[in-house]
Amino acid sequence: MTNVERPIRAEGPASDGRGAADSAQPTRSPEMARRAAIAGGVGTLIEYYDFAVYGFLAVVIAPLFFPSDSPGVSILATLAVFGVAYVARPLGGIFFGRLGDRKGRRSALVATVVCMGIACGVLGLLPTHSAVGVLAPILLVMIRLAQGFSAGGEVGGAATYIAESAPPNRRGFFGSFTPIGSTLGFAVAAAVVGMIALLTTDEQMESWGWRIPFLLALPLALICLRVRLKLEDTPEFEEMAENQEVTKSPLLDVVRNNPLSVLKVIGIAIAMNGSGYIGLTYFSVYLINDLGFSKDSVYWTSAIAIALACATFPVSGMMTDRFGRKPVLLFGYVAFIVIALPAFMILGATGSIVVVGLVYFVYMTLNGVVQVPAFPLFTELFPRATRYTGVSLGFNIGTIAAGGTAPYVAAQLVESTGSSMSPAYWVVGVCLIGAITLLSIRETSRDALPA
Repeated sequence: MTNVERPIRAEGPASDGRGAADSAQPTRSPEMARRAAIAGGVGTLIEYYDFAVYGFLAVVIAPLFFPSDSPGVSILATLAVFGVAYVARPLGGIFFGRLGDRKGRRSALVATVVCMGIACGVLGLLPTHSAVGVLAPILLVMIRLAQGFSAGGEVGGAATYIAESAPPNRRGFFGSFTPIGSTLGFAVAAAVVGMIALLTTDEQMESWGWRIPFLLALPLALICLRVRLKLEDTPEFEEMAENQEVTKSPLLDVVRNNPLSVLKVIGIAIAMNGSGYIGLTYFSVYLINDLGFSKDSVYWTSAIAIALACATFPVSGMMTDRFGRKPVLLFGYVAFIVIALPAFMILGATGSIVVVGLVYFVYMTLNGVVQVPAFPLFTELFPRATRYTGVSLGFNIGTIAAGGTAPYVAAQLVESTGSSMSPAYWVVGVCLIGAITLLSIRETSRDALPA
């Protein structure tokens, strides 16, 4: 790949009534794109570390906040609270989207990381059921809602910031830093939880060890805050503000002028999150609870496999710049449909943690194939005045529909059917939704961002 920009054509009117793109785009240098990608990726990593720690500690937290004679019931309750956090994500997307579209992308991205860091740190200080009774799970739900509210503004903002800072013919490559950050956040969370599990006994982990990964969010948030405070706003937003194009109600404008674009983002987000969260969250619960693997081996295997898979994400970004968003996405959906059932069959049949790691790596690499093209595609569906809000709204609704619910649905499918293979059919279903949605979207990788 070279840094030379290919000619960019202005796009014509979109099917949902969007105006034509302005071909006179603000100047973007590779250096600006690199700084934006690193700042966006690092911030998203820390945000999703905060969000993911809960999922990896689900088997430890379950009896502390939801004591029950049946471990399965405790796990289901804990995973349900994991999903509850997603209820607040659209509200966070609307709030931070409005802030980002009216006051600047940078302001919103600074606010999201501060909110998430505080919420995660407070979660590490919560009293358990044995100390305060039913108040413990109530407080847990409230903190998870605060985390969901913050996360709702992060990915859409990072994707928007990077896309508006990148050269037009490299939006896919630089855009890959957003899913690298969000996915690597899970790997870092798994590694931290694995380290704590390695250094503590089971009794110590249940007593105080589980709090440490949450409390680490506070210094991590300060690091990210320092990085983001040094950023300038994007050329797109600065030009928009200078030309007095800032809209008074981004949400109203998106719903009125770009409803089909929002629906398209929802469909793609359902496929991306519905398949991804099976690997990112449910696999660890399945391997520990159902298959009997040790906690520390699963945590470390997860961390290594996810981190190695993230190293392939920039390749997917370069492929989507070269061949387009749609061909790469379609390949990812078809591949997931093909490997979903065999992946669960292998996990259920093997006793080797090495084989588990290989399956994990392949699964998460494919997750990158369906994640990486999606984020630049989202930003290419909305005009700049409502881009942050539109991406955040559609992505978070899709995440509620299939992301936060994925671990719970998978666990419930296994519980109700008695078949450990049943979550594979969930993966097939969400990928079919993504493929059908893709049929309604034209290729946008060669177009300028809509102005």
